[in-house]
Amino acid sequence: MDPAQAAELSATVAEKILLYRKDESGWKTCRSGNEVTVSWRPSSEFPGNLYKGEGIIYDTLDRVWKFLDPARNALRVKWDQNVKDFQILEVIKDDLFITRTITPSAAMKLISPRDFVDLVLVKRYDDGTITSNATNVEYLPCPPQSGYVRGFNHPCGCFCEPVPGEPNKTHVVSFFQTDLSGYLPQTVVESFFPHSMAEFYNNLQKAVKKLQV
Repeated sequence: MDPAQAAELSATVAEKILLYRKDESGWKTCRSGNEVTVSWRPSSEFPGNLYKGEGIIYDTLDRVWKFLDPARNALRVKWDQNVKDFQILEVIKDDLFITRTITPSAAMKLISPRDFVDLVLVKRYDDGTITSNATNVEYLPCPPQSGYVRGFNHPCGCFCEPVPGEPNKTHVVSFFQTDLSGYLPQTVVESFFPHSMAEFYNNLQKAVKKLQV
């Protein structure tokens, strides 16, 4: 992918994700418990929903980020049950990648295995927040492959934010708006995402307690 084009696209995505983070209007809570809240509102990117997850992870920001950093691609598959494989297809810059994520079947196999090809930017902010910002891209060396339905992530991302005065806590805020493609009942999609996002936080908390990195 052309580096200049990739940089421009990723900067636009990061701006969108930051706007999602700042805009508190229109969110409806669909799941809450164990210090994790999942909310949704209609997406402006595709005929589906934008989901937001929020939760506190009990460890330092730098350590929590190690489990989310796309550069540490081998670590994600060790703890995230929704990720079967994660590959870096191209390193454009130290903080800019093209990745392929493979997900297993889900929802009692109503959702078959998917793969997603994304442009991912890691961005740091002055207050210590570290973010990943991603969107789908067409990447000719990795066309759709047999055995997987190609899904599409519209602008999505994750914020690791410091908790003032509490260095051993990290506020993690995630945004997903994913077109799973295929012929899935809307009820299946709408029940899958809140559940999978809550599990994301649960599995992340377990990982930071148990895994050595």
